[in-house]
This record gives sequence, C-alpha cells and structure tokens, in this order.
Amino acid sequence: MGSRTALVEDLMERFPHVPREAVFKEDLLRGGVAFDASALSDNESGEVKPKSYFIFSFDHGTLPELGEAALRRPPEEIILTGGPYDLRRTVVSVRVNPSSPYRVAADGDGMLGLYLDGKRISDVGVPPMPEYYRHKLSNGKSVMEVAPTIQWGYLIYLTVFRVCQYFGAKEECQYCDINHNWRQHKAAGRPYTGVKDVEEVLEALEIIDRYDTAKASTAYTLTGGAITSQVGGRDEADFYGRYAKAIEERFPGRWIGKVVAQALPRDDVQRFKDYGVQIYHPNYEVWDEYLFKMYCPGKERYVGRDEWHRRILDSAEIFGARNVIPNFVAGVEMAEPFGFKTVDEAIASTTEGLRFFMSQGITPRFTTWCPEPTTPLGKANPQGAPLEYHIRLLQAYRQTMEEFGLSSPPGYGPPGPGRAVFSVSSFMDSLPAAEPTPV
Repeated sequence: MGSRTALVEDLMERFPHVPREAVFKEDLLRGGVAFDASALSDNESGEVKPKSYFIFSFDHGTLPELGEAALRRPPEEIILTGGPYDLRRTVVSVRVNPSSPYRVAADGDGMLGLYLDGKRISDVGVPPMPEYYRHKLSNGKSVMEVAPTIQWGYLIYLTVFRVCQYFGAKEECQYCDINHNWRQHKAAGRPYTGVKDVEEVLEALEIIDRYDTAKASTAYTLTGGAITSQVGGRDEADFYGRYAKAIEERFPGRWIGKVVAQALPRDDVQRFKDYGVQIYHPNYEVWDEYLFKMYCPGKERYVGRDEWHRRILDSAEIFGARNVIPNFVAGVEMAEPFGFKTVDEAIASTTEGLRFFMSQGITPRFTTWCPEPTTPLGKANPQGAPLEYHIRLLQAYRQTMEEFGLSSPPGYGPPGPGRAVFSVSSFMDSLPAAEPTPV
C-alpha cells in the first residue's frame, strides 16, 4: 500500500460488514493523531474539555516530546462526522502522535477537520468544557483531577490509586505505563494525586451531580493499580470497595457503579458486591497462555493465568455473568518478540478466549492497544499491531457474540455506529444498535 488512505480503503472494501467509522477509529487509536496548534485546548481555562490523562498516558511520546501539546492539552476526545466517507458520529479517545499521518487542524474558516495524507476526511467536533469542570473543590483541587469524565461525559473515571504495586521489569505488565504516567506528571509539576481521599471524591461527585443537569454522566468506574499487599492498611477489595460504599450511601442509584480490579478470590468479590458495586471488570489482558506469562509477569507470579480465569468464572456466580466484563488489550497478541507472527494466528487465539468466556455468558470487552514508548512492548513495537488485526477482531467479536446469543454489555452506553460513546475501542460502534424500548 502506497499510503495510509489506500490501506484504510482496502480494508473497508474487504470487510464491508465492519462499519467504516470503526476502521478509521481503530487506526486513530492504534497509531495516534497529530494536532495543529489551532486544535489544542486552553487547558482548564478554555471552552474545550482537555485531555485528563485519567490513568495511562495513551500517547505515542512522553510529555517533553509532545511539543505544544504538552503545554496546551489536546481535547479529551474528538467526534468524527461527515466528509467524503459520510461518517456517522464517532467518538474517539485522543492519543497524541506528532508523526501520525492523521492530523486535526482548523481550516480557513476556523472549522476543525481530520486530515489524512493531506486530505480532509471528516469534520471534527470537540467536547465542550462541562460546567462542573469550572468549579473547584474546597481544597482548591479541580474536578478534572479528582473525577474526570470520558466517553463524551457518560463515564466518571475514578483512578483512586495512581500507581501499581506490580513494579519493575519483573512484575509490571509489559504494555502498561501507569507508573511512568504518574512519574511524568509529577516531573512536569502537574497535579496528579497518588491516593485520592474518599471525601475528595465525594465532593467532586457532588459538584458533578449539581451541575450535570442533563444527567449525561451515567456510570462511574473505580480503578487504579493492582494492590498486592495493602494501601493505607487495606487490601485491594476493601481499598476500592470503600469508595463504592461511600458513593452508594451518598448518591444511591445515581450512577452505575463499576470497579476494575484484579481477579480476586470469591470472598473478596462478594465484598465488592456488598459495597454496592454493580459491574466487575477482572481484566484478563491477553488470552494466550505463553503471552500472559511473558506480558503480565506480576499477575502470573501472584495469581497465575488459570487461577485468574477460574476467579472470573466464580465472580459470575456473585455478580451474574452479564455484569462480569473482563477487558483485554487488543493488539498485544502480535507484539514482538513473543507475539504471533500472522494476523490469522492472533485472531484465532483471541477468538478462542472470546469463546471461552462468551460460552459462559460472560462478555469481555477490549481496549485498543496504544504502544506507549516508555513500555517494553511500546519500545519494541512503535507501530503497534497491524490495522487488519483490529478490523478482523471487530468482525470476530460480533460473530462470537451472535453465536452465543449475547448483546452489548451494560454500563457502556448505547451500541451501534453513530450512537456509541465508548471511546477507547470500536467494539460498541461495531455492534448492532439496540432496538428502542416500546413505550
């Protein structure tokens, strides 16, 4: 292929059942996008909602390498519409890559557009600054620092523990930059609270609840690094669970409560349920047994892949299979030096994992791998996985769901092209739109 445009158009032609919007979205997520100065935000003092760096960097360069985009943050997400491909409304999480063939820039009339190989391919919308971001906590902290929202305002993302206790080359997941992201924000002098106080979280949620008059925020996710010992005298279930307990007591029924944590023993999972969590995400990261050991050494050492999977199945007995939604990092299956060499092999392996869980009524979801440069896999694979892998995964994912009679998982907003808001992969864009509920 002589250009990225030719590659994208070839894949759209070869896989017509995958929405064309998802092809562009996956390419932007896997390879990033550059921003002209005209498309950057004015941080928290402007009219555009800036990127919050809510857990990982999701960038193809460190802050010092991003140029002006490190000083004036890009928007949290962008929306693609129209253009020569007549794109339906598509929400895409921003992953900055100054060398990307995709660029967001304003035209002569000040209208933002997405350009590929120098040609405008869509209009670009940016999220407006929400009113709740304009108000500070009593201690002066911003709502964006304590309780940022993503997915076009649908999800409040509460990273209450900013680092991971899987630490160093022998324990950190090889694609994850949570610990580096913490370090780079501290080095840049940005506020980046390591352990968020429960009362701070509640105060931030009170501000969101007060000013989110349209009730656009529908769910919250509690997450952070793995806890292998304790934080503040609490194990992982109690550490994360106490936030859920406090939120549910203060705001009963206001949001769908979700927690991303390790695959924990049954008694610990029961505590999550007792604290008021509704959806549990015990992420299995990558399916292949060898790759799990190579790419998730801490999880293999402390829990082990087979036990991890057993715990996921056990948790379905507590939460119900539909409310257990483990994530995997789509693309690391093909990462050198240990990954699969062909797309066929990688798709076969990933589909095996999908079938394992979906046959039990559990619907995984996935995040499109961004090869962050401070991670071992990012350094070795700066281009990520081939775009064809991501497009075929969308096809395999939908086919497997249909085979087992499953529908889109709860807590992710509406499915369907032109309707989905889940921004870090296209799995929701690629599923059929839900039928409207009869009145």
